[in-house]
Amino acid sequence: MSEILLEGGAHRFHCERHDTVLGAGLRAGLGLPYECTVGACGTCKFELLEGTVESLWEDAPGLSARDRAKGRKLACQSRPTSDCRIKIRLDEACRPLDPPRKQPAVFVSSANITHDIREFRFRTASRAAFLPGQFALLHLDGVAGARAYSMANLANDEGEWHFQVRRVAQGVGTSVLFDTLEPGACVTLDGPYGMAYLRKEPVRDVVCVAGGSGLAPMLSIARGMADLDMLATHRLHFFYGARTPRDVCGEAQLRVLAGYGDRIVFHPAVSSVEEAAREAWIGYTGFVHHHVEETLGAGFTGYEFYMAGPPPMIHAMQEMLHVRHAVPASQVHFDRFF
Repeated sequence: MSEILLEGGAHRFHCERHDTVLGAGLRAGLGLPYECTVGACGTCKFELLEGTVESLWEDAPGLSARDRAKGRKLACQSRPTSDCRIKIRLDEACRPLDPPRKQPAVFVSSANITHDIREFRFRTASRAAFLPGQFALLHLDGVAGARAYSMANLANDEGEWHFQVRRVAQGVGTSVLFDTLEPGACVTLDGPYGMAYLRKEPVRDVVCVAGGSGLAPMLSIARGMADLDMLATHRLHFFYGARTPRDVCGEAQLRVLAGYGDRIVFHPAVSSVEEAAREAWIGYTGFVHHHVEETLGAGFTGYEFYMAGPPPMIHAMQEMLHVRHAVPASQVHFDRFF
């Protein structure tokens, strides 16, 4: 076990042998800044002032050449090999309400959502504690590094964790999940993580925008709104962007929630004009961010936005919301993945 001291001496925490600086800091209740937890975004950069660390991913894209030249490290990819002193700016917004914990999780079952998205259900011995919209890390046998997947369900005493995962071509992690994992198999689950969770006291109606397996956290937020009776006073516009008609999903899960069709409105969009025509698609054809803009029309600052999906979708939504409609960053919630 190593001791991590933050510059200035105001905070220190212990890091278990196989834990990362980020994981140990969050488990200690500190607001270490982060987003993706898998080395891609660079939000968790720190300076190593004293001591040594092992890098889990030397070529992680979250570090630039300039960062490397200055000796910066990624907290999510650094395992201390000695006591360390580091320089990092804490962010109170990142202080976990439910500190993440590592625990064994048993694979229970799976079910197809679409032709390439499947829901995988795991169970832990302790309560599944997380906020709607958060994610967890799965450590799978034979897979180097953790894989981040969002929960589609809600916190529960039964220890149920439901992940909706899209198969990635040549993806090592998804190959294990889709092709190898059998019910009864045990993995290591580390969570919860994520800042794009449902705010429980909104003053605005909510817009959820999902693409691909970004469906999972947006469904969790929709279910959270229903569970907290927020739909009695607020509306939810739920947009789902797909490439082809057969990729569209989410309506079946929303339809069972109280208020569907009245307080909850589902807006699917298909981006491939050729596939839409070939399959006689009668819904919206075009990119989902255009569908959001055309549907809402005006008054964008009157909504709270949650987003999860491919990076191009997130970037297009950001430009549309912030540049064209001047929506404050405080009203737009997403976790960056690449």
